[in-house]
Amino acid sequence: MLPARRRGPGFRFPARRPPARPGAPLPLLLADLLAALLGCLALAGHHRPVLMALLVSAALLLRPHRPPRRTQGVLDELPSVCGRIAVAWLALAALVAAYAPHHALSARTLAAGCATHCAAALTGRAVVHWRRRAALLRRPRAALVVGPARTAQRVAAAVLRHPRCGVRPVGIVAERLDDVDGLPVLTTVGEVQRALIQNSVRDVLAVHPSVRTEQGPLLRQLAESGCAVWEIDADSPSYAAPDRIAGFACRRLEPGPGWRGSAGKRLLDVVVSGLLLVVASPLLLVCATVLRLGDGPGVVFRQERIGKDGLPFTLLKFRTHRPADAREAATRWSVANERDMPWFCRFLRRTSLDELLQLWNVFRGDMSLVGPRPERPYFVGQFSQAYPGYAARHRMPTGITGLAQVNGLRGDTSIEDRARFDNAYIDDWSLWQDVCILLRTAAALVRPTGS
Repeated sequence: MLPARRRGPGFRFPARRPPARPGAPLPLLLADLLAALLGCLALAGHHRPVLMALLVSAALLLRPHRPPRRTQGVLDELPSVCGRIAVAWLALAALVAAYAPHHALSARTLAAGCATHCAAALTGRAVVHWRRRAALLRRPRAALVVGPARTAQRVAAAVLRHPRCGVRPVGIVAERLDDVDGLPVLTTVGEVQRALIQNSVRDVLAVHPSVRTEQGPLLRQLAESGCAVWEIDADSPSYAAPDRIAGFACRRLEPGPGWRGSAGKRLLDVVVSGLLLVVASPLLLVCATVLRLGDGPGVVFRQERIGKDGLPFTLLKFRTHRPADAREAATRWSVANERDMPWFCRFLRRTSLDELLQLWNVFRGDMSLVGPRPERPYFVGQFSQAYPGYAARHRMPTGITGLAQVNGLRGDTSIEDRARFDNAYIDDWSLWQDVCILLRTAAALVRPTGS
């Protein structure tokens, strides 16, 4: 997953340029459909349209849904294709034998149909893969190689020696020039922009582990502008990898969830926070009344926190402690000792009831129910410098609870561990994961922890 975007000036590739996508699935789908229809010829003597429909449906449901690898051929997928077809035919034969024994498929029919289906599927897929490889060989995709100049030049030369991979490096993106012959080295944003436009760059190869952190904003801009960003394992043995380019292990780097699923997440936030505000309003009134009577005016604590994309917002909590001044509230990691608090403030912190007002932040859109916990600007700056993955937490809305919190990382716990769990939550995000975290939070509300 790519690091979070940093706001500020930067280049933008022309908006008319469509994003890079893997091979279109339609040709392979049509090949599989045609193969299933040809396989149905073995059932023609049974005059059973229902059987044919079941066979076609099973064959399409069992077909692979992952996009093929860049250099995949029909021999690579022969075992899986034939295995899925065999499963479809055996399931069909078992179904017929169970519900209509007098129309059971003979062994000859089963073998002929399965063999015809396999031969047709492999032939159709072979044609599709051959056409794709021929197109890439005829018009390889222009690529930029990002990383230290020496490593990048070495990888670019290796890729150029293998034109069958369908990638043609046209430039090196590095922070400084090295005395190495090869492709032109681009060191400024303007040079990168010109190279992208002039060469119609479609792929970006990141060839060093440091690229993701040092060039994270650039990689994200390239990905959002329509380029496919690949992380190449250039200097270590090539272990199992989802894909390869010229023999180098590689994997696709994605910009992150982005807008996908944001509507569902926002709908969940509005519905749940609105209902909880209504249901909990008597409890909120009781808490505010007790605090006002016991600790005087000012029952609501307002503090600036950093949210999505580094934007500040005002977080609301019940006041359980009064800092000496604004500086202490903004820069002191622990502003209170629970033993010095009134009993009711201590109770609010231990049961996390002091966080209930943040439901209003969620309802307004400042936060989400589930996400990385927001922190004060002073500590965001410090932690972003000390922990490389900390800044990446801000690529999604902050939340009242999160994966780190349900794993016990609240209060004075490891910031490095929190950042790792928060980034894992973002990388694996799904709406169901949010529901699970909310349920786990509800079950753990009575834990004696603070935030």
